[in-house]
Amino acid sequence: MSDIFSPVRLGDLELANRIVMAPMTRDRAGPQDEPTPVMADYYRQRAGAGLIVTEGTQPSPSGKGYWRTPGIHSEAQVDGWRAVAQAVHDEGGRIVMQLMHCGRASVRANKDAGAETVAPSAIPCPDPIPGPDGVPQATDMPRALETHEIAGVIADYVTAARNAIRAGMDGVELHCASGYLPMQFLSSNSNQRADRYGGSVENRVRFVVETLTALADAIGSGRVGFRICPGITLNGMADADPHETYATLLKAVDGLELAYVHLIHIPLDGQDSLELVRAHWSGPIIENGALTPDKARVLLAEGKADAMSFGYAFIANPDLVARFRTGAPLAKADRSSFYTGHGDDRRGYTDYPALGD
Repeated sequence: MSDIFSPVRLGDLELANRIVMAPMTRDRAGPQDEPTPVMADYYRQRAGAGLIVTEGTQPSPSGKGYWRTPGIHSEAQVDGWRAVAQAVHDEGGRIVMQLMHCGRASVRANKDAGAETVAPSAIPCPDPIPGPDGVPQATDMPRALETHEIAGVIADYVTAARNAIRAGMDGVELHCASGYLPMQFLSSNSNQRADRYGGSVENRVRFVVETLTALADAIGSGRVGFRICPGITLNGMADADPHETYATLLKAVDGLELAYVHLIHIPLDGQDSLELVRAHWSGPIIENGALTPDKARVLLAEGKADAMSFGYAFIANPDLVARFRTGAPLAKADRSSFYTGHGDDRRGYTDYPALGD
């Protein structure tokens, strides 16, 4: 009988167990937005997860929204991620890179001098974004992408995915949640376009469908996953009908044979979001959201999800899978150090002990 510790296959990804480390921004990249040796150690410590999904990684300079988030568009960044992938693989783990283009969720001080802030429409994100000093500030006014430019943004994602594979990653995850660029195209309030990428729900899902198709063509569909969160309001999202939007999206990409959909499960008026996914998606599902091992076991036993992702618990418990196996107590993370690392500072990052240390 399958349990959370049993192996599972998600597309081309063979996992030793069904416990996934969720993507979590930690703002620890180096001065060129490159992964550092300390970041490699951080991921190595957590390689007991069946799968690690990296922190959100910008596919291009314009995709950066936050300070000290890593990229995958320069050779220095590829080299840094190569060390991360090797560290995880040396411990027997699997790791995919989350590709995160922030779109309008950005402030000028966090970006390179020549990097633009672009979005589906010239509507700014209403939620402040922390600048280099950690103090939230008003976001940029984005420039609306011209229709002919959208293919170039998709091409940036494809190049990023190829770079990720070149760096040794096992696959990529397209971040389509949290109010970032793909979700800005999906949501009716942030997408006010009048071309084939806006207006009807079929048009609003087009950018995500074309991006996932291009990623699948570039690196193989079994190496591509995507993350969604129907109904989330983070970074100013307010879709008029998330049920219709995500049903349309899921049906449109269901035939691509992608590795998985990664659901951030939050309350959704009128229908449970996991049931919404299951009704319109036939592939593997990674469930995320306030899970415990017992809740995860129930979802697995009921056939509602194939793997379960955990976020904050992995911060203070690098050996989370071992603790779940033995029923050991979990350490608590220090929230004040979530985003405060600089250079080779390990405090609140790689200094949480494993059992027996």
